[in-house]
Amino acid sequence: MADVTRRLFLRHLRGTPTTWVRLHVDGRVRREGTGQSFWYRPLTAVLSEVPVDDRELPLLFHARTGDFADITVQATVTYRVADPTLAAARLDFSVDPRTGRARSRPLDQVATLLAELAQQPALDLLARVPLAEALTTIAPLREAVSAALDTEPRLADIGVAVVSARVVAVRPEPELERALQTPTREAVQVQADRATYARRAQAVEQERGIAENELQSKIELARREQQLVEQHGANTRRRAELDAAAELATAQGKAEREQVANAAAAERARVLATAEAEKERLLAAGAADKERLLAAGAADKERLLALAKAETVRAVGAAEAEAEAAKLATYATLPPGVLQALTVRELAGQLPPIGQLTVTPDLLADLLGRLTGPTGAVDR
Repeated sequence: MADVTRRLFLRHLRGTPTTWVRLHVDGRVRREGTGQSFWYRPLTAVLSEVPVDDRELPLLFHARTGDFADITVQATVTYRVADPTLAAARLDFSVDPRTGRARSRPLDQVATLLAELAQQPALDLLARVPLAEALTTIAPLREAVSAALDTEPRLADIGVAVVSARVVAVRPEPELERALQTPTREAVQVQADRATYARRAQAVEQERGIAENELQSKIELARREQQLVEQHGANTRRRAELDAAAELATAQGKAEREQVANAAAAERARVLATAEAEKERLLAAGAADKERLLAAGAADKERLLALAKAETVRAVGAAEAEAEAAKLATYATLPPGVLQALTVRELAGQLPPIGQLTVTPDLLADLLGRLTGPTGAVDR
């Protein structure tokens, strides 16, 4: 809408690039076109304002298909006033010269005409097709509406041109739409279930793969641990072998040193033993000679002593023999009782010592009888 400003008894109109304005004064056209700006007197001026920009007209209407199903068609028609001079002559686009406000609503008439003209071919086409085709094939409907609007003479008579016609949606009644969506919904649900099952199967497979990987990892870890244990055992065995070899070398060196030391000690001991043996031999030889000499001297001494003793014994024996002979000769002249007393005396001298002797009268009488018996017998 153009801007109208007041200056005393005059008015100033300033249009826009998308608004076509015409000024009549006394029945004659003084100004017309887009983007106008001029002064005028409201008492003698007649103004017409026609928008020439593209306008969108949304349409929503009901239709019935060939199988008697009610559907709702949603479309959009884009139009513009191609001939504003003709439109201003056929429709009331006048504005109040004092305020610049439109006196009527001519665009509503255009919208009503376009809606009716667009519905007729759509209704005719939908009445000949079944519901499924009407819902799935929108292109024929759009082409029919566009062709009908392009060839409509009433739009050309009022200077209106249709830029485009679009069918946005064709929808059945809610109950019917839900019924029609049921197979698709079930199919989609089946696909969703299949996808869910596939996802679960894939998840199970992945879990199995993860479990297998974990098992393989454990097996590999166990194998690595076994290798580590074996390597550790080999290292320990190698270390033990090296330690044993070192100990063996040490022992061999020590044994060799001990052998050398023992050999030296043995040699030294042999030399010392040889010297000691030679010394002992010499000492033994000297001692033997000494012993031999001593033994010879002792033997000679013993021989001489034995000879002297033998001579002494012989002399003593001869003297004793002579004494015994003299004694026997003496005893031969003695009586038997005296001989018995002497015998008892000799026997008593040969007996062991007697600490206590008990003499009974019977024993004493018997002994005295024996001692006195032979004498009395002799005397008798």
